[in-house]
Amino acid sequence: MARAGVALSAPLAVGLATGRPVYGALVSMGALSGVIGDTADAYRMRILNIAVPQTFGAIGVTLGTLVYGEGWLAVAVLTLVALVSGMISSIGAVASVSGLVLLLNAVVGAGLPMPEPWWKAPVLLFLGGMFVLLLTLLGWPVRGGVPERAAVAATYRSLAALLEAAGTEEYDDRRQDVTQSLNQAYDLILARRMRNHGRSAALVRLLAQLNVVIPLVEAAPAAHLAARLRGRPLPDPIPSAVRDLADAVEEGRTGTVEWELPTPRTPSERAVDAALRHAAAVVHESEPDSLYADDRLGRPAALGVRLRRGARGVLLSGASWRYGLRLALCIGLAQSLVSLVAVPRSYWVALTVTFVLKPDFGSVFSRAVLRALGTAAGLVVATAVLAEVPRGWWDVPVMVVLAALIPAFSTKGYAFQTAAITPVILLLSDLLNREGTGLLLPRLVDSLIGCAIALVAGYLLWPESWHTRIGDRLADAVDDAARYVEQAFATEVAEDQAARVRARRRIYRDLSVVRSEFQRALTEPPPMGARAAAWWPLVVAVERIVDATTAARVRVDHGADGPAPAEVDGITGQLRELAANLRSSDTLVEVRTAPATNQHSVLTPLAQEVTAARAIASPRR
Repeated sequence: MARAGVALSAPLAVGLATGRPVYGALVSMGALSGVIGDTADAYRMRILNIAVPQTFGAIGVTLGTLVYGEGWLAVAVLTLVALVSGMISSIGAVASVSGLVLLLNAVVGAGLPMPEPWWKAPVLLFLGGMFVLLLTLLGWPVRGGVPERAAVAATYRSLAALLEAAGTEEYDDRRQDVTQSLNQAYDLILARRMRNHGRSAALVRLLAQLNVVIPLVEAAPAAHLAARLRGRPLPDPIPSAVRDLADAVEEGRTGTVEWELPTPRTPSERAVDAALRHAAAVVHESEPDSLYADDRLGRPAALGVRLRRGARGVLLSGASWRYGLRLALCIGLAQSLVSLVAVPRSYWVALTVTFVLKPDFGSVFSRAVLRALGTAAGLVVATAVLAEVPRGWWDVPVMVVLAALIPAFSTKGYAFQTAAITPVILLLSDLLNREGTGLLLPRLVDSLIGCAIALVAGYLLWPESWHTRIGDRLADAVDDAARYVEQAFATEVAEDQAARVRARRRIYRDLSVVRSEFQRALTEPPPMGARAAAWWPLVVAVERIVDATTAARVRVDHGADGPAPAEVDGITGQLRELAANLRSSDTLVEVRTAPATNQHSVLTPLAQEVTAARAIASPRR
């Protein structure tokens, strides 16, 4: 919040002091893009998240400035920019933000008069983004490596909460927290490893501490099953010991550790005890063995290879072309409308379309509704500011307060973020055009027009928006679960622990993506939202199947008898039959086949979860 306040207000102060308030406003606009895009934790990733989008933004405002006032040429150029912006958004998070800033700045350049010559506006906007980056990097010498250590420590703490919830109804929710923490921690470590071709001591230590948490994560489902059968949770010293490891990771503590852990008696207890003691040995070791810091996820490819893969994915992906065409259609309609009809502040229409029509940011329908609500709330604040605050030096302290609210409100939701950004953009626009409160009503009208275009041309006209094949995505998850069962108990794979770890991490990450997609679908209007709500319990059932598979494998590793091949084949066959039925219908269908498993088999809990999934897939009304 402090950085945002300084980043947006300091350029205004410099512009006022030098008699160039317009230049100061443009630098603040560039800083606004940097503040919005600064969403990463690790400093290396923040460099990419700020610098790369600012480069695309400079290109966008240059193109927009060159076609300012050119009528239908501006429509054609912005439509083409929208196509490119939409297509590159499918590459990844940084590319998505870059595509967004590219289009936003092109729209602003084509809709607002910029200072001459043409190169001034892109330079000033780029300087604003670089100012945010400079303020961000001031903390690197003091906090370098802290975000990565904090992410690994957060993984241990989420795991402690998971073990504490073993045997209770809260276990499923805590498991989602562990998956999210693991994803974030591995992504941060991957970001460091991509730039550290050599092995620094800090990187070896972080990788080792993160990798040794995996056996504990694998032991958690077995502990949950045992606690549920006994009717009592795990002893308190076990979650407490994991939290102590989290503190040691975050503080960088080493040395010996003294715990009084209960004596393990069952296979699940032995699994938790062995994994916990192994993690403690690695976390508290002053120089972890590089054996524990192996590349479990594979070393990233060279930059040139990744660029070629990204370009090929953009050009050959049907989803990339569909989204690009949707965005281009909506921007083309918005610009055509303002070219044919005298719409005040016309560039706000295309800006609204750009913000709303971002499928990777959430539901288009809900974002349109939330943007309208957020804009209305932001206009209330903007009205007070533009009506009561004199233009000039009073704008600087006002901007400090308004800018600081952006990162605070952005974490609360899209409507809150829109409400915080709206008065900032209006204040900067007023510094460029001096229209005062006269721009408030046109701002609301243009936003409503943009929301309507996005809903009709970007949502309703595309059947995939409201006829999404939710069953297909679930079927893929069920097929993945079947393969995971085979991998967990196939002899050649079971003996390769690293391969099993990779398979487990891959399926949990994929299930996390499926869950996110379903949560987004739940916000859609009927029939899609209602259909997603009906299928939601099956998503949870598939996650429990994966958990039960992991628990069975851990029990076998620690002394339990392995299952017969026929049992494994029966369960995988059941899962594949369920997947086939899910693909053949848009509605839940009945699956009658039951897996054959005896009551004393290690796969009995897994069979029960498969039976539960079958019952969910065949609801009785």
